[in-house]
Amino acid sequence: MLLPVMLLVAMPSVNAQVTVSGSIQSDILVPQDDDKIGTEHSDDKVLTNTYLDLNLGSKYVDAGARFEFLKYPLPGYEPDFKGWGVPHFYVKGHYKNVELTAGDYYEQFGSGFVLRTYEERSLGIDNALRGGRIVYKPVSGVTLKALTGKQRRYWHHNDALVSGADIEVGLEQFIKALEAHDTHITLGGSWVNKHEKADADAIFVDATHKLNLPKYVNAWDARINLTHKGFSVLAEYAQKTQDPSFDNGYHYGKGNVAMLSTSYSQKGMSILLQAKRSEGMSFRSRRSMSGTSSFINHLPAFTHDQTYALAAQYPYATNPNGEWAFQAEFGYSFKKGTTLGGKYGTKLKFNLSHVRGLDYDGVKDPVAEGRVIGSNGYKSSFFKMGETYYQDIDVQIEKRFTRDFSLIFMYMNERYNMTVIEGHGGMIKSNILIADGKYKFSPKLTLRCELQYQFCKGDDGDWAFGLAELSWAPHWMFTVSDMWNCGETKLHFYQALVTYSLKSHRIQAGYGRTDAGFNCSGGVCRWVPATRGFTLSYNYSF
Repeated sequence: MLLPVMLLVAMPSVNAQVTVSGSIQSDILVPQDDDKIGTEHSDDKVLTNTYLDLNLGSKYVDAGARFEFLKYPLPGYEPDFKGWGVPHFYVKGHYKNVELTAGDYYEQFGSGFVLRTYEERSLGIDNALRGGRIVYKPVSGVTLKALTGKQRRYWHHNDALVSGADIEVGLEQFIKALEAHDTHITLGGSWVNKHEKADADAIFVDATHKLNLPKYVNAWDARINLTHKGFSVLAEYAQKTQDPSFDNGYHYGKGNVAMLSTSYSQKGMSILLQAKRSEGMSFRSRRSMSGTSSFINHLPAFTHDQTYALAAQYPYATNPNGEWAFQAEFGYSFKKGTTLGGKYGTKLKFNLSHVRGLDYDGVKDPVAEGRVIGSNGYKSSFFKMGETYYQDIDVQIEKRFTRDFSLIFMYMNERYNMTVIEGHGGMIKSNILIADGKYKFSPKLTLRCELQYQFCKGDDGDWAFGLAELSWAPHWMFTVSDMWNCGETKLHFYQALVTYSLKSHRIQAGYGRTDAGFNCSGGVCRWVPATRGFTLSYNYSF
């Protein structure tokens, strides 16, 4: 009944033009038990995550809904993830400079330090707000937002009411001298309030005493972004009032995060330098929740999202209790005809990510040690740093040798503090070598091969990886790969995949093993257990 009603709402008149768009995504696993890799036994013969999105658009009104079938979900999601139904729907009206949304919506203020709601299906995240939002642009260069709602947690909504407001002002619209010199300055400010009943979760200090929890938690954010030609700098600071929660060990200290990010780009060259310090900025719509759900805000990781299998073996998740994070990226293209550029040119990319804990006067992790419940928390001097949580240094060179053959070579040095991140294992140190070659036999037939090796000190030791991918344009792709532990376990994790694409349809069938590990995106991670079995994926957009 819901979609026909939305269709009627979305048609302001019988003559209005209505557009229909949407997508279907279905990922299926037929699991098999495998004692060697420790797969989780499933009583269900077929597991699937299936989504159907439908959106209707007209001149003044849009509407949409999403059907989800997650009754037998893929492995590794939280128990409450299971279910099926229509958990997401909205109606949006827009006229001139005003936009009004009722229902479920996603929003981000600034970099997300005080508010970011989004969907990331690979992680099982959909923390949309259900309520109302208004966006108003009174004059050119000024954007005002206000919202309120309750946050989705799988098939329910947390009881806390989340409300907020945001303003962004582009000064170049009012100071013409800035625009004349190709200079843009944007000022922004945000405020977010969480109203959660104090007795929603009773937290006891001992047998007779419980915490007096605040009903209201406020967070604010201020930022300035300056761009001049190819140069850009962003400075942002956010703060949160007392918010005892599961993440911070139920202490009453305030949270804060400061970030400075600069970049420069011109033809053939790019530079990015950024630093971030955060402390106690975990912000959830239910204070007792754990896992990946119920976050109101987002703290981006200053680490490179690795796409190669072995480089992504030990991904880093942002520590919500506090960290210093640094990142530097450099890209340069050597011109054709030069010594290093050769006949076709050469591309160089460099990345450095370094993350440290905060220094709490000799206490490594007061939250993990249970020292903070009911207190004002442990204080850390702003510039003091603790032990290394994560570091990676990687260099990538992309070179075309002939019209038909190109090669990417990558070296990565990584340090991963498994004790801090996973609770065991010590400091993992590794060096990774990667060669990725592509040869075009004809305009339609291309072969791509990867060879990777990881020299690893700690955990399961060394790994090797090989992949061959044959593309037959415009429809077919055949992929085989194997990831082999050369160290402790000697296990192979093999995959064979066939992919077929036709216009907006894409279907992929395969069989193989996957190793247990973390799946990460943007500094948020989900543990995925080892699997073995047949897989089938279907994607369609219309």
